[in-house]
Amino acid sequence: MSTSKNNPLRIVFMGTPDFAVGTLKNILEADFNVVGVITAPDRPAGRGRKVQESAVKQFAVEHNLKVLQPTNLKDEDFLEELKALDANLQVVVAFRMLPKAVWQMPEYGTFNLHASLLPQYRGAAPINWAIINGETETGVTTFFIDEKIDTGNIVLQKTEKILPTDSVGDLHDRLMEIGADLVVETCKQIEAGTVTRQPQNESNTLKPAPKIHKDTCRIDWNASMEAIYNHIRGLSPYPGAWTMLVNDGKEDQMKIFKTEKLQEDHDHSAGQILVDKKSFKVAVDGGYISLLELQLPGKRRMQVNEVLNGLNLENDALLR
Repeated sequence: MSTSKNNPLRIVFMGTPDFAVGTLKNILEADFNVVGVITAPDRPAGRGRKVQESAVKQFAVEHNLKVLQPTNLKDEDFLEELKALDANLQVVVAFRMLPKAVWQMPEYGTFNLHASLLPQYRGAAPINWAIINGETETGVTTFFIDEKIDTGNIVLQKTEKILPTDSVGDLHDRLMEIGADLVVETCKQIEAGTVTRQPQNESNTLKPAPKIHKDTCRIDWNASMEAIYNHIRGLSPYPGAWTMLVNDGKEDQMKIFKTEKLQEDHDHSAGQILVDKKSFKVAVDGGYISLLELQLPGKRRMQVNEVLNGLNLENDALLR
C-alpha cells in the first residue's frame, strides 16, 4: 500500500478513556485532519447515577470535532454515518472490538495502539498484568486490525522500563505519552507511503492480559512476598487490590494501594496483622508487607498513619 502527500489523511479516531485523549490531542497538534470521533455512549455513573460523557467525547466537543456514539457498531444507520465521513484511515485507542464492516472500511485500513509489546499481553488489561507478573519491561505497539483480537501486523513498537515501585497509574501515564507519539509517527508513515507491516511472532510462549474481575483483585496472603507486592501495585489506583479484615468478630472489605516489602524471619501465620503507632504490617512468607495507603469501607483512601489513629484492632486481627 502506498500513499502520497497528494492524498492527505482523513482520520476517524475511536477511543473512550483518558488513555486515548493524549493520542487524539497529539494527532490534532500534528495537523492531521480528524473528520470524526467515535466513542462510547453517555452512561450514568457514580452514586447519583449522573450521566457521564467519556473523556474522549469531552475533549472532542471542546475541539469542535464531530462525535458519533453508537451502541451497536453493526447498525446500518451508524455504518452509513461512518461511511459519509469519507475517512481514509481509522485510528483506535482503548475502544472495543470492531466488526469487519468497520475496520475494513477506510482505504488505508484501521490501526490500533496497544499498551504492550505484542504479541505479549494481548487483551483488555495489558498494563495491569505486566506489573502483576513482575515484568521489568513493557511498551506500546501500533498494529493493523484484523479478524482476531490484537493479532494484526505490527507497524511500530517502543519499549518502556517498568520500575520496581511503579503502580499501574504511573506506568499508564508514561505509556499514554509514548503511545501518543507512536501513533503520530505511524500516521506520518502511512501518509508518506513508507509504512511497513510485520507479522506477529507466535513462536514464544504468550502471556495473556484478560479483563480484570473482582475475584482477580483479591489478595492471596499465602502467595510469595514478591507476588503480593506486585499484585497490589498492579491494581493501583484502579480497580484496587482488596482483602477481608477480620477483627472483633466482624469481616470488612479493605482496599490496599501502596505497600513496601520487609524481608525478615518470623513465626507468624500468613495474614496476621502487627501494628504499632507508625506501621501496619501483614505477615507473609519470608517477611512482612507494610501497608502505606489503604481504604476502609465507606472511607476515602488514606495514608497508614491516618488509618491507625482511628482503628482499634484486636490481638488476633488478620487479613484473609
